[in-house]
Amino acid sequence: MNKRIVIVSGGEIDEAFALSVLKKETGCVIGVDRGMEFLYRHQIMPSYIVGDFDSVDQKVAAYYREETDVPIREFNPVKDSSDTEIAIRLAMTLGCKEMLVLGATGGRIDHLWANIQSLAIPFRAGVDARILDAKNCIRLIGGETVIKKDEAYGPYFSVFPLGSEVYHFNIKGAKYPLTDHTLTPYDSLCVSNEWEEEEVKISFMNGIVILMETRDQAKNF
Repeated sequence: MNKRIVIVSGGEIDEAFALSVLKKETGCVIGVDRGMEFLYRHQIMPSYIVGDFDSVDQKVAAYYREETDVPIREFNPVKDSSDTEIAIRLAMTLGCKEMLVLGATGGRIDHLWANIQSLAIPFRAGVDARILDAKNCIRLIGGETVIKKDEAYGPYFSVFPLGSEVYHFNIKGAKYPLTDHTLTPYDSLCVSNEWEEEEVKISFMNGIVILMETRDQAKNF
């Protein structure tokens, strides 16, 4: 199996952008609840379907149940994990090394935050997992990370700690550098930084950091 898995979740989806992602070679596509509707509209057959089906058009659900052989993992709406988290865990059991999550942003902020926190599951297992939409790329980083200007998702990047404070935090090569800073979840200091040099180096001693690369204008993948 290709080591790259795309998860199509039930949030807002920029259809042109999502199609540009899915056109690339993909070993597996996992449809999550209402994300099935996007796949159904564009005649993209998922490899697996997961969810509680509480927000999907039941005609679409019936199509996958009755007219396809797609493996379906249906859950009771009263459960301990979000549908997207279940899909992330499934992707890991399938042996993926790269995970892209579409439809995980927009709409309800509580769902977005749950999805960002769920990235910690693949991160701790050494899997490169990213939430993507037409304007944002969200991932988790640890220790030391170099982000190159010519490979950037957009002209801006922001960093936030996931959980507790991050000590001895440094940013080099950026418009707003930092040295031996304590990154806290209580201020907006590290929002909308920019590249000053061709490479930005982010380093810290402890914890997990959310890295968001962003742009104002939507583009294809």
